[in-house]
Amino acid sequence: MTITSAANYVSGLANPTRFLSLVATLLPWMAGLTGVLFVVGLYLSFQAPEDYQQGMTVRIMFIHVPSAWLAMMCYTVMALSAIGTLVWRHPLADVSARAATPIGAAFTFLALLTGSLWGKPMWGTWWVWDARLTSVFVLFLMYLGLIALNRAMDDPARSAKVSAIIILVGYVNIPIIKFSVDWWNTLHQPASVMRLDGPTIHPSMLYPLLIMAVAFTMLFFTLHLMAMRNEIWRRRVTALRRQAARSAA
Repeated sequence: MTITSAANYVSGLANPTRFLSLVATLLPWMAGLTGVLFVVGLYLSFQAPEDYQQGMTVRIMFIHVPSAWLAMMCYTVMALSAIGTLVWRHPLADVSARAATPIGAAFTFLALLTGSLWGKPMWGTWWVWDARLTSVFVLFLMYLGLIALNRAMDDPARSAKVSAIIILVGYVNIPIIKFSVDWWNTLHQPASVMRLDGPTIHPSMLYPLLIMAVAFTMLFFTLHLMAMRNEIWRRRVTALRRQAARSAA
C-alpha cells in the first residue's frame, strides 16, 4: 500500500459508515485477544513470587499499575482527539473523545481504589494527600466534569468545541502525575519500569506486569471502539428524531 492510498484509506474512515464496518470486523478479534492476554497475565501474576516485605499484597500491583497507566493514556487519546476536533474538525474526533471519557474515569477509579487497598498495609492509611495521589484524584474529577459537561449541553458542535478546549487545558495534569514522584517528596514509590537506566523490578514480576499492561491496553481500545460505535448510533437516532419532530411540526 502506497502512502497516498494509505492516506486515502485513513481519510475514508471519517465516513461513519466505513468506520462502523471496520469496527464490526475488528471487534471480535480484539475481544478474543484481550481475553487471551488477561488469562495469561492473571495466571503469571498469581505465579509470581511474593515480595519479601509486602507479601501477597504486592499482587495488587498487577491491577493497580496498568490501571494508572491507562488512566493517563486514555486522557492522552482524548487530547489527541481534541486536537482533531479543533484543528482538523475530523467528524469522528469528538466521538472518540466523548467515548473515551467514561472509560478513562473507570480506569482512574480502579487505580485509586487498588492504590488505596495497596497503601493501607504498606503506609498504614487508606489515603494521603501527597502529590501523586492528589493529582490522580484531580484527573478523576476532570473525567467526571467532562462527562457532566457532555450530558448537559444539547448543541453537539458547541459541546465538542468546549470539551476539546477543556481537555487540552487539563492535559497539564498528565505530566504532573507522571513526574510528581520526582519533583516532590512523596510516599508513593518512584518509577520502577519506565526508567532511563532500565526497570528495577525482577523479571519474575516484570513480565506478568507487562503482559497485564498489554491486556489492559487492548481492553481499552476494545471498549473505546465499542463506545464510539454506540455514540455514532446514538447521534444517528437523535438526528432522526429531530428530523421527525421537524417534519411533524
